[in-house]
Amino acid sequence: MSDIENSLPEFMQKAVLWGKGNVIADFAEGKEFYHHWGRTINSGDNSLYTTLTQMYNPLYFNEGYAKSHGHEKILVNPFLVFNTILGLSVEDLSEGGSGPFVGINDCKFHATVYEGDTLTARSIVIGTRASESRPGSAIVTWKTEGYNQHDDLVLEFVRSNLLSK
Repeated sequence: MSDIENSLPEFMQKAVLWGKGNVIADFAEGKEFYHHWGRTINSGDNSLYTTLTQMYNPLYFNEGYAKSHGHEKILVNPFLVFNTILGLSVEDLSEGGSGPFVGINDCKFHATVYEGDTLTARSIVIGTRASESRPGSAIVTWKTEGYNQHDDLVLEFVRSNLLSK
């Protein structure tokens, strides 16, 4: 060790690599994951996402237009809502031993999300099966739900990933 490393307190001298995510054994059918923190969607997030994806629907960037269509304020682009909820689940469900993303099914939007809303997510394991094409791997499937700060369900979908055993 260098002199600098020796001068550190003992607990700082030994780096510990913390694993991320889970492995197949952690995904028993019915297990629930409450994903961390949540994310407040602000107007900058919504404007940038909408512009970069070229979704020029004025509901996502024009308050007067949104109000004229019965909304209280600017709506958050639903694909930003989807990607935020998906992103909240990644650390728990698909980092670590995860392999390729298999797909999304049964995506349903239940409630409008407005700028300033905070989204949270939870996922439930709905299935695990051995991969037919990749020995030593399994496909894990989860139902993920996204909620706003009032605990209203705003989005749900089913997704699968290929995980190594």
